[in-house]
Amino acid sequence: MKKPRLTKERIKKIKTLRNQGYSVPEIAKELGIAKSTVFRYVEGVEILPEFVKLWFGKRGGSRKRKALKEAKAIEEAQAAFQELSNKEKALFLCALYWAEGSKRDFGLSNTDPELIRVFINGLRQVFEVPDDDFRISVRIYEDLDKEECLLFWSEVVGIPKEKFINVNILQGKKKGKLKYGMCRVRVAKGGDLLKKIAGTNTIVAKLFVPIAQLDRAPHS
Repeated sequence: MKKPRLTKERIKKIKTLRNQGYSVPEIAKELGIAKSTVFRYVEGVEILPEFVKLWFGKRGGSRKRKALKEAKAIEEAQAAFQELSNKEKALFLCALYWAEGSKRDFGLSNTDPELIRVFINGLRQVFEVPDDDFRISVRIYEDLDKEECLLFWSEVVGIPKEKFINVNILQGKKKGKLKYGMCRVRVAKGGDLLKKIAGTNTIVAKLFVPIAQLDRAPHS
């Protein structure tokens, strides 16, 4: 069933509100109509000079609200986690490895520099892995600047690029999507460390089982 067409008065009201600097969502809410309908009638409608300042103040409002929410979230996180114990850091690293790490040897690959930074510094601080035991390799695409990528990951991991064990250059173009390629952090003779992390994850998983079982239990 087709919706009834807007009356001339309603169309005029849409344009008047637009003249006064109302945004499309504001007009839709004010008149109780779909935003798609508003879009159709505000195209080409100018904002009157006396309302231009108001109009520009509203532009990018969603981005501003997002930025404010992100800043508030960071502020709340800082208040809740001013510092972490080594035990808490170890649990975080174990969870991180569970999600992103290799199951064959002790290594983790990712394109996120902050994730790599947290992982390698956590291994240094919590598990006391010396720099000589790290084996760093980088995977990039042929359209990326090799030297720029190596310098970038060298700063992230805190190890000279000359000590990287491998640079794998792949065919294809990823510039803009993978700006610096992918970094892999491996620990030499990391079998015992892998077993320790796998064991921790096994115990943690069991601690969550009773809660999951209670959630699935039938309610009388």
